[in-house]
Amino acid sequence: MTEFIWSPSPEDVGNANVTRLARRLGVEGYGDLHRISVEEPERFWPAVIEDLGLEFSEPWEHVLDTSRGTEWATWFTGGKLNLAWNCVHRWAAGELAEQEAAVWQGEDGTRVALTWRELSQEVFRLAEGLASIGIGEGDAVGIFLPMSPQVAIASHACAHLGAVQVPIFSGFAPPAIAARLADAKAKALITADGSLRRGQMVAMKEIADEALRSAPTVTHTVVWRRLGLNDVPMTLGRDRFWDELVENTSGGLTPRQVDSEHPYLLAYTSGTTGKPKGALHVQAGFLVSIAREVAYQTNVKPGDRIHFATDMGWIMGPWTVVGGGAAGATIVYAEGAPDFPADRIWKLVESERVTMLGVSPTLVRALIPKGDPQTDMSSLKAICTTGEPWNRDPYHWLFVKVGGGNTPIVNCSGGTEVGACFLTTCITEPVKAVALGFPALGQDMDVFGPDGASLRGEVGELVCKRPWPGMTRGVWGDEERYLDSYWRRFPGVWTHGDWASIDDDGYWFLHGRSDDTLNIAGKRIGPAELESAAVAHDAVAEAAAIGVPHDVKGEVAWIFCVLKPGNDASPARALEISAAVTDELGKAFKPERIVFVSALPKTRSAKIVRRAVRARVLGKEPGDLSSLENPEALDEIAEAAGRS
Repeated sequence: MTEFIWSPSPEDVGNANVTRLARRLGVEGYGDLHRISVEEPERFWPAVIEDLGLEFSEPWEHVLDTSRGTEWATWFTGGKLNLAWNCVHRWAAGELAEQEAAVWQGEDGTRVALTWRELSQEVFRLAEGLASIGIGEGDAVGIFLPMSPQVAIASHACAHLGAVQVPIFSGFAPPAIAARLADAKAKALITADGSLRRGQMVAMKEIADEALRSAPTVTHTVVWRRLGLNDVPMTLGRDRFWDELVENTSGGLTPRQVDSEHPYLLAYTSGTTGKPKGALHVQAGFLVSIAREVAYQTNVKPGDRIHFATDMGWIMGPWTVVGGGAAGATIVYAEGAPDFPADRIWKLVESERVTMLGVSPTLVRALIPKGDPQTDMSSLKAICTTGEPWNRDPYHWLFVKVGGGNTPIVNCSGGTEVGACFLTTCITEPVKAVALGFPALGQDMDVFGPDGASLRGEVGELVCKRPWPGMTRGVWGDEERYLDSYWRRFPGVWTHGDWASIDDDGYWFLHGRSDDTLNIAGKRIGPAELESAAVAHDAVAEAAAIGVPHDVKGEVAWIFCVLKPGNDASPARALEISAAVTDELGKAFKPERIVFVSALPKTRSAKIVRRAVRARVLGKEPGDLSSLENPEALDEIAEAAGRS
């Protein structure tokens, strides 16, 4: 039993969006509401859509269709809608029209604000501009931009047209950008001339140009003049400046009404093997699922002001753009790093009167040494956290020093493929420190043992036993990989890859990934990408990447390398390999250590057993090693890592 750190007042409960929904469905309390959400989806989801005022231009025939199997469930089938209408245009046509919809603070102190009417106009204009260069329904469009209203305009312009957006992390190096654009077969890329981060200029257009050499399907590039540079390299016939593209548009291109299951977003996530996976999300399912989370989990209402310290290339970027828009909330965007200067995010909360703040545990750990907030944080109504399991001390610091001991921490967990949360704190129920609370509305969650039986009181695999609207519709271009990744461990049940447990009070806790995926400062990346970058160095024959716990970043990468004959295992060589990884993936993924060994532990089928490497480095039990061809390699690894 764990004591509660926060409990809602009767007023908190009475005014909560989730309470309003429960009353609409004739129940009291989260438990009964959750039961209906799982057992009666045909009743629950239409109530959500009505409660939040989401609009379909044509009604659906079936709320849920599992005729192709749970793995390929479709939602609101037969219906038509436009996500951009629901997240922007409907507010511009109503009483919020002249209120702020998007606010931007550049790292250089620039502040720009757009009303709902202005934001809607900009979306209309960019959509028309993109249409004029041949972008239309079903075309993939990469978005490689700093966090700014422009990411929302670009995102919604794609939805306006029925195009498929491919948001890309603004810190990626050219090869990682190219891999995603090429896999998506993107037709266009929207980027900036440059941006600012930690006082330095990031030459985004030059980075994009290098990536485009390996992404031949991209025939159009749109460039936002963020810095107004005079020497931006522009390729004749391919590149256009954003302002010139929209200069003569009429703003009258009607939002495309698309099928509920029309592709909306390709979000790339890294697994333990192979290339990054493109998780496909669709217009209706993503809209309804994310709107549910922002409205009922973080209790955001029209007129609230939200800021999430994230990037459009991670799922919480689209979560903020779609969820905040659907809720009618002002979204505050910030270019650059949230901890540069050290008190930047706290000053932003004060100056913009942010009511819902989103942060990761990694960011909180990085902020603690910089000192407690000295600004007015009284505007905060909720703090949303996600990205990785919490440590207790940083959680308490956030609750006391940032939230003043009276602001609930809405701790969520899900993933890119989930769109976006499985488990979450509920603000109408008491909160336990570091806990995730309960399954989110509509999520039939469980913890399974190896035999597929439910577990209580011990750690097991986190699973979901029924489909949900925000579920990915597959891995782009690879149905078998989708089924192998999520559905075949326990047939007909989604296996997420997290270790979880449930305590005696019914509160859920996460215990990290059950696979090998690394989580570096809240950014997930598969070991295969790190290893591929290391092996690209001429001296490296093989590599194995593992995540090692870190006090600030949560995890850092150690890469164990086997060198080709004739190459020396010197500190200079290690620096070269580290630089090669950074050049390939970006500075965010710089390995903490390069460790040289003569061999890596492999199975008889030549598969590297990373879990055994990580266990030996951390001094933990490596588990069953019977399949290893060369178990002696683990002893050398422990010695080389200084953990023998």
